[in-house]
Parts: sequence; C-alpha cells; structure tokens
Amino acid sequence: MSNNQQHNIPYSVLDLATIVEDKTAADSFKNSLDLAQQTEAFGYKRFWLAEHHNMVSVASSATVVLIGYIAGGTKTIRVGSGGIMLPNHAALIVAEQFGTLESIYPGRIDLGLGRAPGTDQTTAMAIRGANMNASFNFPQDVQMLQNLFSSDNKNSKVRAIPGEGLDIPIWILGSSPDSAMLAAAMGLPYAFASHFAPTYFKQAITLYRENFKSSKHLQQPYVMACVNIVAAETDSEANRLATSVMQLFKGIISGQRKPLPPPVDSMDNIWSVQEEAAARQMLTYSFFGSAEKIKKDLKHFIEATGINEIMATTHVYDHQARVNSYRIFSQVMKYINAS
Repeated sequence: MSNNQQHNIPYSVLDLATIVEDKTAADSFKNSLDLAQQTEAFGYKRFWLAEHHNMVSVASSATVVLIGYIAGGTKTIRVGSGGIMLPNHAALIVAEQFGTLESIYPGRIDLGLGRAPGTDQTTAMAIRGANMNASFNFPQDVQMLQNLFSSDNKNSKVRAIPGEGLDIPIWILGSSPDSAMLAAAMGLPYAFASHFAPTYFKQAITLYRENFKSSKHLQQPYVMACVNIVAAETDSEANRLATSVMQLFKGIISGQRKPLPPPVDSMDNIWSVQEEAAARQMLTYSFFGSAEKIKKDLKHFIEATGINEIMATTHVYDHQARVNSYRIFSQVMKYINAS
C-alpha cells in the first residue's frame, strides 16, 4: 500500500435511522439530521442511508426522501444511499429521483446500489411482486442507469428528466464475490458490507482488485469497508454501550427483532452460547473501545486490507453518546491519517 493511500483515508457514516426503544421514527429522523450536521463538522466525507423494509428498528425505508432531508439540512458532506436496492425499483425512477436530488444539491449526491431486497422474502414479494427475479437483471439495470445519466441518451425514446447529463457517482455495494466481480468489470467503486457480512470480505476485495478494469468513472480500484464502531472515553464504557448492538444482532439471529435496546451491564443472561457465537461472527469487523484501543486495532485493519475509505456505522442507544462516538472516531482517523 502506498503512503498516499495509507495517509489519506476518508471516513464516512452509514445511518439506518435506527429506532430505539420507547422512541419513534420521527425521533430517529431528527437524530439522523443532527448526526449528519455534527459529523459534517467532524470532517466526515459521506453520510449514507440504507434501504431496509419491515424492520422495527430501521426507519430508512423511504431512503430517497431521507437523503433529501439530510442534504437539505447540511452544506458540504456528501449524502447518498448505502444503498438503494435496485431490483426493488425501476431504473428510470431511480434515475429521476437521484437526478432530482443532484439538481437540488449539486456535487453532493452518491448513488450506492445493492442487489438484495433489504428485507425478508415475504416482504420482498410484497415489494417486487411478479418481478421477484429482478435481481438476475442487476448488471443490466446498473448499465441502464448509466445510460439514463449519460448525455448521449438525449436521442433515446426513454429519458431521465432530470438526471440526464448529470455526474452522479454510482457505487456497487455487496457482501459477496459476485458483487465484487460486477464492480470490477464495470470499473466502479466498491463498498463492502463488512459490518454484518464479514465472511467474504477479504476474498471479495481481492477479486475486485485483481479483476478491475479501468473506466471513465474510475482509473484504479477503490474499496470502502463498512465497520461497526462504538467509541467512548474508556474501553469499559464503550463495551457497555456496545451491548445495544449485541442485543440487536441477537435479535436478528433469533428472529426476534426489536427496536434498539438500552445497554446492559452483562450479556450473559441475554444470549445463548450459540447466539453469542453467531453474533460475534457477524460482528467480526467491529471496533469497540477508547480512542487508544481503536487507533491500534483500526491501524492494523487498514494496513492488512489496504482499504481506500472507511465507513462507520454506530448503533448506540443514547443519541449524545452516539454523536460522541463519531467525534472520537473522527479524531482517531485524523491521527491515523497524520501518522
């Protein structure tokens, strides 16, 4: 890894507009905007929102609407999708929506695209209906989006107005080698969901780099990894705050999803041995602790993977503690980039 890569790693935010216990989606949206404003001041590059459906702890289902809300309340931070689940939508509609966003907030909108439904199969059926096999058309749909954004499309019978001729960066999101190969073949930046799907992370980014073909969008491969971060003044306080995300993942594994719960002193009586093992595997790329601990662990992670950018997602029950975690993490990244 070159010194240029090592010392200039942007850091970004993935937000799910998490609904916490005893609060509402409206509370989550206010907190998301406040977090975006604070992280903008902390030097974060992007603030991405993820499309999920039928999840009681996630309020970012109408992702495009939220992107507009966040972009409207900030000034410089890039705002985008991490991601839009493209098979849930017609490419033309996505092009028009993001063309509208880019027209209102020029130079600040990112379009991250995923193939998964962002939900369970029953809900996916409710969304996609007769288009349940739309995921097989994902590569063609990404290409269609590129065509719709191209100024060369002006003579086509189907045009994205607004959208046509606008420079909206497209990212491929993924959690498997398939998405890595697509991003490589299309010469697009690649964002990996290592915050919940760590299994294929190293294999996928290796395949992406080895098979990357430069394009007019990108000359060299560009990898962003999303990781779980919970930072606090002390290791013990961070570990206590992190019990909220541990409970969240326990609910995912057991099928008993709930809003994000408050932290607890011990997880011992909350999860079984099997649930703990499964949750900790999903949380492989998680950094919980004080600034000093995260500096050490994160530096090793960056050196081992050679990532170009890091995206932090932080599930913390108390909003101010969550903001503080992002503040500490920004200081860690500034230290790493300066060292």
